Amino acid sequence: MRTRYPARTPKAHVYIDQVKLVNQADTINAMEVTVQEAKTQLSRLLRRVEAGESITIRRGREPVAMLVRVSPKPGERRIWGDVQGSIGSEFDEPLDDFAPYA
Repeated sequence: MRTRYPARTPKAHVYIDQVKLVNQADTINAMEVTVQEAKTQLSRLLRRVEAGESITIRRGREPVAMLVRVSPKPGERRIWGDVQGSIGSEFDEPLDDFAPYA
């Protein structure tokens, strides 16, 4: 519902409407679930959080927790491609212990 102000303050009227729009934009990406829903749908909620949404968990009508995406740690990535060294040429050859099974 739109709040009406006297005609002599048109700028204040526009400002109040803009604040309402900003507040509504904040709630578009917010989702609220109960504790029970969070327990049964945790994987689905985590996928939504990874996509950028924030999820509020309620106990009854009171919000008690919030799921938000954690910012990645800055620095060096540690994946197998980062490991120094190499694999020997005999890596794919069968082991002597398995000769009876070949």
